[in-house]
Amino acid sequence: MSVTYDDSVGVEVSSDSFWEVGNYKRTVKRIDDGHRLCSDLMNCLHERARIEKAYAQQLTEWARRWRQLVEKGPQYGTVEKAWMAFMSEAERVSELHLEVKASLMNDDFEKIKNWQKEAFHKQMMGGFKETKEAEDGFRKAQKPWAKKLKEKQQKKAHNAAVQRGELAISARSQQQGRPILNPEQLNEICKQDVLKTKDKYEKSLKELDQGTPQYMENMEQVFEQCQQFEEKRLRFFREVLLEVQKHLDLSNVTGYKAVYHDLEQSIRAADAVEDLRWFRANHGPGMAMNWPQFEEWSADLNRTLSRREKKKATDGVTLTGINQTGDQSLPNKPSSVSSYEKTQSYPTDWSDDESNNPFSSTDANGDSNPFDDDATSGTEVRVRALYDYEGQEHDELSFKAGDELTKMEDEDEQGWCKGRLDNGQVGLYPANYVEAIQ
Repeated sequence: MSVTYDDSVGVEVSSDSFWEVGNYKRTVKRIDDGHRLCSDLMNCLHERARIEKAYAQQLTEWARRWRQLVEKGPQYGTVEKAWMAFMSEAERVSELHLEVKASLMNDDFEKIKNWQKEAFHKQMMGGFKETKEAEDGFRKAQKPWAKKLKEKQQKKAHNAAVQRGELAISARSQQQGRPILNPEQLNEICKQDVLKTKDKYEKSLKELDQGTPQYMENMEQVFEQCQQFEEKRLRFFREVLLEVQKHLDLSNVTGYKAVYHDLEQSIRAADAVEDLRWFRANHGPGMAMNWPQFEEWSADLNRTLSRREKKKATDGVTLTGINQTGDQSLPNKPSSVSSYEKTQSYPTDWSDDESNNPFSSTDANGDSNPFDDDATSGTEVRVRALYDYEGQEHDELSFKAGDELTKMEDEDEQGWCKGRLDNGQVGLYPANYVEAIQ
């Protein structure tokens, strides 16, 4: 049967001491606070996990956007690689922060949740079993002492007797006419009343003092049980917080150190001299040039080569359209055969006759298409350029790496294809400079 006695009713509490009647409730409330603190800590970690996830997503988006901007921008060479290393760093750090988020939720959050469930047991009528047990324990320990304190409060009776005597004496001194009692009789009556109440007051204090040691022992026992329960929570919180610290401290993660080691190496690898040499070779005086030379005039020289004539040329070819870095050609970059043959034999004599003048034909006005004599065969296929290519002849296409165009004919035996740019221009291009779009 549960205790129904309220030990705090009718008892004056003169201090904030634990030993005062009812002041144990602060210790009991600490149990309920422990459950709430577990929930607060879980909410704290959940918010931090959301921050880690959002930061990781922002890093990934930042890296993606700036990678595209740098790739399409004017920066080149080793400095470009050093710049791009920051995007790689962001992507790798993003992955690490996602791991932090996973650790906070899957390890720390779940650990607190499980401990809270095991430590606090909810009752059908509300509240926790641990709180109810502590409340009942303190009430049972305090009940005998509190009951004596209420039943034997003789201090008030004694104080009242003293006050009555003082009032009687004061009234006698102000009484006019014949007194009912002489002063000696009045003083004797008041004195006896005070002594009587004082005796009862001292006796009640003695009885209360006799029960105090047992009261303190019982209260201490219940309090220690609450202390042990709270100690488990405090030690558990310390353990969890250390685990959280380890998960948040990326400075001790081997992968995190490697990220910035690699970033530093990429930056230190930037070489201004090498970049300048590359630019000189690819966009400056180091570029190849077909300087003007004396050539005998020939009608065939000025005639546009047809597709079939290009196929017949099998010897005397020259390599063109290959980008170079410095004095070395780029590795693994395919070479191509020029679409224009430089080993043709030309006649040494020439005439001003209009029939032999190529500029008198419709070719000179651009009315004819060099590909008109070729019928489009096969199915058109969309392809993407793997490398930059600058057309060496007027019937060749020019494009940049990443550009898309349409392949109109399959590759011939010389490695050339016929294609069409998106602007409608039709021409030839090296087959190994493109790949089919999946």
